[in-house]
Amino acid sequence: MKRLIYAVEDDKAIQEVYKYSTENEFDCLCFSDGKSFFDVLDNAESSKRLPDLILLDIMLPGDDGFMILSQLKSNEKTAHIPVIMVSAKGEEISKVRGLNMGADDYISKPFGVMELVARIKANLRKTQRFVLPESEKIVYKDITINLSKHQILVKNIVVQVTLKEFNILHLLCKNAEKVQTRELIFSEIWGNSFLGESRTLDIHIKEIRKKLNEVKSEASIQTIRSVGYMIV
Repeated sequence: MKRLIYAVEDDKAIQEVYKYSTENEFDCLCFSDGKSFFDVLDNAESSKRLPDLILLDIMLPGDDGFMILSQLKSNEKTAHIPVIMVSAKGEEISKVRGLNMGADDYISKPFGVMELVARIKANLRKTQRFVLPESEKIVYKDITINLSKHQILVKNIVVQVTLKEFNILHLLCKNAEKVQTRELIFSEIWGNSFLGESRTLDIHIKEIRKKLNEVKSEASIQTIRSVGYMIV
């Protein structure tokens, strides 16, 4: 069975680009607005065939992409789905806002078909890489990472995280009290084909720190200047 992609985009021409560029390897369903998207997504939750990845435009009729992203990431049933934000807005502020809200990647219009497919594949590979045996858990201080449920608990409190945040914290806790270089983190979490900027990692680390602080975790993430990060 092909992996399933949902694309929320009101431009019919770009919808056709999505369908054409992905048809050989993926099933792609396109939606022109948030309402039609969530109507189908709600049914997908019931049938347990959620999309494997979502392409999400920012400028949409009705709820914009940021509002849709917020709903996706606040729902534990959809928070793990990788989301690539797509928009003509190339300014850094839009990228930073999307990544801060939990987007896994960002691509600006106009984009090339090869770049789009590469981004999709890179993000889907990350979901596969972290599928581990159901019995496996990683515990560090008061943090428990349940790999079978794709869940993070701090002092038995569930902490809502994005897919990238989950994978970064998993990597740090698995190698607790050992420095993980920026290059290693990028390779493990985004893959060698990642085309974004280095600031992307800093944004995700900032969000993880914020969430750990909110539940008063005993663990903290240290910045090792010009090298990388370490959880202690």
